[in-house]
Amino acid sequence: MCTDCGCSIRGMEGMVAEEVGEHSHDGGKTFHSHGEEGHSHSHEHNDSGEHQKAHEHLHHNPQLNDAKTISVIQKILDKNDQEANKNRKHLEEKGILGINLMSSPGSGKTTLLEYLADVANFKFGVVEGDLETERDAERLRAKNIPAMQIQTGTACHLDAFMVHKGLHDMPLDSIDVCFVENVGNLVCPASYDVGTHLNIVLVSVPEGEDKIAKYPVMFRQADLILITKTDLLPHFKYDIEQEKAEARRIKPNVDILEVNVNNIDSVKAVADWIEFKRKLRA
Repeated sequence: MCTDCGCSIRGMEGMVAEEVGEHSHDGGKTFHSHGEEGHSHSHEHNDSGEHQKAHEHLHHNPQLNDAKTISVIQKILDKNDQEANKNRKHLEEKGILGINLMSSPGSGKTTLLEYLADVANFKFGVVEGDLETERDAERLRAKNIPAMQIQTGTACHLDAFMVHKGLHDMPLDSIDVCFVENVGNLVCPASYDVGTHLNIVLVSVPEGEDKIAKYPVMFRQADLILITKTDLLPHFKYDIEQEKAEARRIKPNVDILEVNVNNIDSVKAVADWIEFKRKLRA
């Protein structure tokens, strides 16, 4: 269920109880439950204001502004937040920093992780989200990165229950950082807390210099914005300083780095930023 586009809603007259019940994704490596028997605990998040805005956003979407629909979505969001808090606590008990990687498809999330494996001073694993295939997870495993694939079927984002499953398959005792590589989408993943500590959002040069302005919700939640594929700047009309200014207009204190994986120093800068944040939490 998505608060932004209503992607899982079958129609205003077709809402069914299973929207908040048990369900599984056949053919994938995921089983999760939104049922009443799920885990219950308080929700503590370091960016609760942003997630509250995401919850409130559903009231302003005319496609979803129906009392019954809002009630169902709110139940799902509340249960998701409870599960996210459990994920975060689980990571903290293991001394692991959780990072949610978000972007549109093709911005370079998986490629960044491949290159980080060569320069990072910390060990990491990845919960990998895609609608279908294990291609990205296989790429990461080829670099000896523990990668748990979650196939979402038709869902345009990961949720905390999916990530919970991935964490249980992850060798948590042997990693320092756990990345959640969310489904490629600049809208829906921003509405769902998956239980990480930080959000990194990527935007690539080929996407154009208007993406931050047009899709502000996700970038407003970012702790770090990565402008990727900067080696392509000579081939695109792209004002990178304008893009940075737009980012800081939306979130004044956000960190911004330029990334070109052909320049390993730019990848090392990302690794250094993560290591700094990890030590702050130690």
